[in-house]
Amino acid sequence: MGTERTTLRLSDERKRLLDQAAGIVAAGDGDDPPRSDVIDAALTHLVQSARNVEDAREEYNPRTIQDIANTDVLGLYYRTSIESRWR
Repeated sequence: MGTERTTLRLSDERKRLLDQAAGIVAAGDGDDPPRSDVIDAALTHLVQSARNVEDAREEYNPRTIQDIANTDVLGLYYRTSIESRWR
């Protein structure tokens, strides 16, 4: 299997987000990480964040998780239900 390549169109918003993410990933003020490293870090963070939210459900109440972990991309949604204790 060959290497898959993807070309991303860089809208102004996507470029702004990549620049902000590069600042987070950079090792220091003079570091300019390649976009591939920035994208890899963002994808890894997304996957791990989703796992962290799932793992936290047993320790923290849903409202606390929502307050800390929810973003425009990742969020915890829950619904209440009524259970009959008579049966």
